[in-house]
Amino acid sequence: MSHPSYLIAAISNSGQAPETSYRQLQNAAACPSAPYGEMFKLEVPSLMVGTLDSLMNLSDDLGKTDSLIESIVRKVEKSSIELAGKKATELTVGGVPSTRYIQQFAWDYAKFPNRRPLKELVSLISGGVAAIDEELKQLSNSYGEKQVALQDARRKKGGNLMSVDLNHVLDEKTVRGLKIHDTEYLKTVFVAVGKGSSENFEKEVYNMGAELVGYGGPDWSGNPSGLGQSQNFGSQVDRHGKKGSPVVPGSLEKVMEDSDSILYTITVLRSMYEAGYYEGKEFVPGTKHDLLASFAKVLRDKRYMVRENFTYDPSSQGKAAMALEQLQVEVDNMRSGLTRWCKTHYGEAFVAWMHIKVIRVFTESVLRYGLPVDFTAVLYKVTFGKDVQLVGALDKTFGENKKDDDADDEEEYHDFVLIKFDP
Repeated sequence: MSHPSYLIAAISNSGQAPETSYRQLQNAAACPSAPYGEMFKLEVPSLMVGTLDSLMNLSDDLGKTDSLIESIVRKVEKSSIELAGKKATELTVGGVPSTRYIQQFAWDYAKFPNRRPLKELVSLISGGVAAIDEELKQLSNSYGEKQVALQDARRKKGGNLMSVDLNHVLDEKTVRGLKIHDTEYLKTVFVAVGKGSSENFEKEVYNMGAELVGYGGPDWSGNPSGLGQSQNFGSQVDRHGKKGSPVVPGSLEKVMEDSDSILYTITVLRSMYEAGYYEGKEFVPGTKHDLLASFAKVLRDKRYMVRENFTYDPSSQGKAAMALEQLQVEVDNMRSGLTRWCKTHYGEAFVAWMHIKVIRVFTESVLRYGLPVDFTAVLYKVTFGKDVQLVGALDKTFGENKKDDDADDEEEYHDFVLIKFDP
């Protein structure tokens, strides 16, 4: 949303009536002969001046405070627009458009007492805006985390067989038709394979992990008379003399497919046990090797997706649908709440920003024109594209003639107080 540009100008009354100064400011840049903007009176309250040193230090800090508060106002405004999307409406300040608030500005004496020291007053204003910024960060983080949870739930429900929660796509009839083993010795695992790799997978499935399992044992074929004798067991037996895959032959089943991938089941050996043996009089315990983990790594290395830790739960579909619906409700509620929060706190931050602008006008006017405080400040609503002409007209009316060399040495210096305001 585009807003008009404003300029705040202040000149010394130099002993004349404020109304005279007001007419001079109007004739300079907001009249038929100089139609560069629309002018409004700006109420600047009588603030506590303090010492000259404190005023100079405060003047240096006020520019930074002004920029900081502006950034927070922009942040709240941006968040509101992003949350509302196409339904975005103009944010208001105290129930009125920001432009009207600026043009009809009146100091809030109840919220910002004008008889407090200026430094305290600035700290009060900036502290309130800093609290708004911190609360926005916390609310935005919570909303972002909830959005991520919702997106993750949607991905699990609507993804392909590589990533979707299988409980969302399998039904009882399909599962009953499968030969699923989950015993001490055997385990049926689900494997998702991209369609481009399915042919290779079906060809090599029974040879995958061919180095994992040792099928060797005592060989009595050459000497039947030694059948069962102790020397044919234990450390004298080469268990790995014969190796093979843990996949049970003939266990491959195609479960289902989608546009990208195919889901299979295969049954594999859970583990391999190597018996203990005696070394002299000392018994060395047997060892058990987890074949499931090793075989899953073999599959992953070949870019096949093992759907580990999957257990079919017929009630899961209903639970997942309810959880997704609940997440959607929570996200919608958080969006609505955060949108309302932005609308409320945008106004608070904007009020603080405008009061800082007025304090800057007061501080710079006192530093420039001295005491007693005697100046007139106005607000120009700049006609589009007339910024340069308006400033030039003010310089012509209130500025002193300078040599070009001097002007080049100055960085946009004016002989009057001038503060830009782009809400």
